[in-house]
Amino acid sequence: MQPDVPTASCCGEADAYFADEVHVRDGRTYVIITDDRPDEPRGRPHIDVGTEIEVPDHKLKWDKGNPTGHGVIFLSRNRYVFCYVQPGGA
Repeated sequence: MQPDVPTASCCGEADAYFADEVHVRDGRTYVIITDDRPDEPRGRPHIDVGTEIEVPDHKLKWDKGNPTGHGVIFLSRNRYVFCYVQPGGA
């Protein structure tokens, strides 16, 4: 669920990208797309590995990890950030 809209889902293969690199610059959080999985089977638009995406603070989900072992950013087709989920969890 989206951290700032807990009744709205953010999860689906068509909007999920691995983003294992996270850094803060000038008080803003950025993630780097590290997902080299094929896009077509997931029904998602292509985003190049190495693309940097700014994640607004209210879209950071730090209360739970996820079972993939990867950081995952969920984006709309026009790259609106639904949420970023930290790696970890079981």
